[in-house]
Amino acid sequence: MLVFVPISIIAQSLHLNSLIIFITSGLAIIPLAALIANSTEAIANVIGPALGGLLNATFGNATEMIIAIVALRAGLVDVVKASLTGSIIANLLLALGFAILLGGLRYSEQSFPPNVARINASSLTLAVIVLLTPTAIRFTSNGLPISTINNFSYIAAILLLTFYFLMLLFSMKTHKHMYLVEEVESEATENNQPKVNLWRQMGILLICTVVLVFVSEILVDSLEKAISNLGLTSLFTGVIFVPIFGGVVEFITCVTFAVKNKMELAVAVAIGSSLQIALFVAPVLVLAGWFIGQPMNLSFNPFEIVAVAMAVVSTNSISNDGRTNWLEGVLLLITYAVLATAFYFHP
Repeated sequence: MLVFVPISIIAQSLHLNSLIIFITSGLAIIPLAALIANSTEAIANVIGPALGGLLNATFGNATEMIIAIVALRAGLVDVVKASLTGSIIANLLLALGFAILLGGLRYSEQSFPPNVARINASSLTLAVIVLLTPTAIRFTSNGLPISTINNFSYIAAILLLTFYFLMLLFSMKTHKHMYLVEEVESEATENNQPKVNLWRQMGILLICTVVLVFVSEILVDSLEKAISNLGLTSLFTGVIFVPIFGGVVEFITCVTFAVKNKMELAVAVAIGSSLQIALFVAPVLVLAGWFIGQPMNLSFNPFEIVAVAMAVVSTNSISNDGRTNWLEGVLLLITYAVLATAFYFHP
C-alpha cells in the first residue's frame, strides 16, 4: 500500500479531482501508520519495559495526532474535534466490536482481567465528564464569552494530562502486575528472537513520521473540496471517515489478538487507544492550538458528546464482567451503525 504515497503526491501535483486526492492520501496514511506502529514496538522491545511503555503510550496515536495538528493549523477546528470523538467511538464500537464478534465466532467465550476493565471504565467516564462540562457551561450561561470556555479548556487539558501520566505510572510501575506486563514482555521476547537494529528502526520511525506529515497536508488540503463533492457534512466526515484512515492499523491489531484468543490484549488496544485520544491527544491539541494561535477548546457539538457517552456506556456494560461473546460484538457494531447513520443525517 506504500504505492499510494507517490500516487497521492502525483495526484496533488497534477491537480486531479479532490475526491481522488482525498482517497489516495487517506490510503497512503494506512501503511505509514503501520510502519510507525511496528518500529515503535521494535524500539520499545529494545529499550526496556519502562521507557518502552512510555514510547508506546506517546506514539500509540501518532497518526491521529499528526493529522489533527495539520488540520488545526489549516483552521479546520470543527473537523479536528469531530475526528477526536470519531476516533473514540470507532475504537470502542467498531474495532472492539469486530474483535469480539470474530473472536467469539471462534471461541464460545473469551475473558480478560475485570479489575483492569473497571479502571478503564472509570477513566472513560472521567473523559466523558470533562468533555461534557464545557458544553454544559456554554448551554447554561447566556452571553458567555468564548474566552471563558477556552480558559477552562486549558486548565482541563492540564488536569487530563496529569491524570494520563499518573495512569501510566500506575500501569507501568506501581500496579503493573494487573496489566499482565510480564506475560506480554516474555511473549514479545519469544516472538522477536532476531536482534532488532535500533538505529534502523529509529530511522524508519523518523522518515515515516516526516512523510506522514507531508501526506497529511495533502489529505487536509483536499478535505473541504472532497466533502462538498460527496455532499457530506464536515461533522460526518470528521467523525466517520478521518478516524478510519488513522486507526485502521489498530482495528486490524484488535481483531488479530481476538482471533488468537488474546482478548485481554484486544481490549487493551481498543480501550487504551480511546483513553489516549481522550486523555492525551485532545489535551495536547488544545495546548498546541493555544501556542500556534489557532484556539481550540473542549466544547464539542452536543450530539458528539451524546455519541461518545453512548459508546462508553455500551463498552462498559459488556466489559465489567471480564467476559465476552459474539453477540456482544454484534451489539457494539449495531450501536456504531446507528450512530454513523445519525451523523449522516445530522444537519
